[in-house]
Amino acid sequence: MVTAKHQVVIIGGGTAGISVAARLLRRGHSDVAVIEPSDTHYYQPLWTLVGGGRADASTTARPEASVMPRNATWIKDAAAAVDPDNNTVTCAGGAVYEYDVLVVSPGIQLDWADTEGLSDALGKDGVSSNYRFDLAPRTWDFIRDLRSGTAVFAMPSGPIKCAGAPQKIAYLASDYWRSQGVLDDIDVHLVVPTPRLFGIPAIADNLDAVAAEYGITVHTNAEVTSVDAEARKVGVTATGAGGSDTMLSYEVLHAVPRQSAPDWIKASPLSTGDAGGYVEIDKHTMQHVRYPNVFSLGDAGSSPNSKTGAAIRKQAPVVVDNIDAFLTGRPLQASYNGYGSCPIVTSSHAMLLAEFDYDLNITPSVPLLDPTKPHRSYWYLKKYGLPFMYWNLMLKGLA
Repeated sequence: MVTAKHQVVIIGGGTAGISVAARLLRRGHSDVAVIEPSDTHYYQPLWTLVGGGRADASTTARPEASVMPRNATWIKDAAAAVDPDNNTVTCAGGAVYEYDVLVVSPGIQLDWADTEGLSDALGKDGVSSNYRFDLAPRTWDFIRDLRSGTAVFAMPSGPIKCAGAPQKIAYLASDYWRSQGVLDDIDVHLVVPTPRLFGIPAIADNLDAVAAEYGITVHTNAEVTSVDAEARKVGVTATGAGGSDTMLSYEVLHAVPRQSAPDWIKASPLSTGDAGGYVEIDKHTMQHVRYPNVFSLGDAGSSPNSKTGAAIRKQAPVVVDNIDAFLTGRPLQASYNGYGSCPIVTSSHAMLLAEFDYDLNITPSVPLLDPTKPHRSYWYLKKYGLPFMYWNLMLKGLA
């Protein structure tokens, strides 16, 4: 039995869901419901700075009620299943909601268990991850206390949110150790599954130089696949042809989990049906390829862009324009070009701002600065400008 019906139902009250809800309400849509179980809304991009000792975790969290648009209907429950043939969403609490248009933006699932031994190791004996609010401060504890030994920073294979985060913390940690005069006593390793540190050669060249300046050993085409907390060693598996598997010891390990669509999305008719299980959408219109009244944006969508808040900022207006067109029977004309932005912090005072589209064309938004190189002004944008824009403009449908 259907509990209630809304014209637009949005699954997820994170960056994507709140941005779309705010824009729809500003556009004049009055019946917008957001399904979101959490009491707290997080600005996750700052968690890297928390882990690097450059920001306080408390500044990244606000009550969900404070960001929920005033005229939206907040359904404080978790989506558990979707039936797009009957236009319904079933929540964990048993309630069923019918919709005219569905927006799917539940975020991404952190698959901690996919890396053997990682779940049990987290938060103690030098093992942490900035991908959890409660663990980012532990990352800083471990970095601050290390004076000699080996530090390993790892990036998993497959799509992840904020793909630059696994290497940013390596640079922040190395910068701190250098300021303390102990970097020469610490063997720093960065393990990435890709052939280079970035997919755009000009940016990769500059990141190679940053890593070399810190003396970081970069392992490309490789992935940490197991953690032996008792022995303080990780298993590193080659992801490319001709590579060899190895073990690395560590005193500090910053690990990032593999990621995928939430399990209930994978099990739904909306899924791509592959291992990632993301919502299968047209990468330009953000409309589902089989269900025209379903749209998806943010980390759970199948569009092959960088999974960042900056991507959502460009996707949200496209989704809202195309929902308008769908509801009024017009052709969908708004198009997303794959824009993504990856702010890569390279020290405690400099950042490289990588902005690019689907074709990896560099698309800088800040004039006069070389977008392939770190700059001090970008650092202030990261720490102060972007959070201000997020809380005061983006979540209110104004940017």
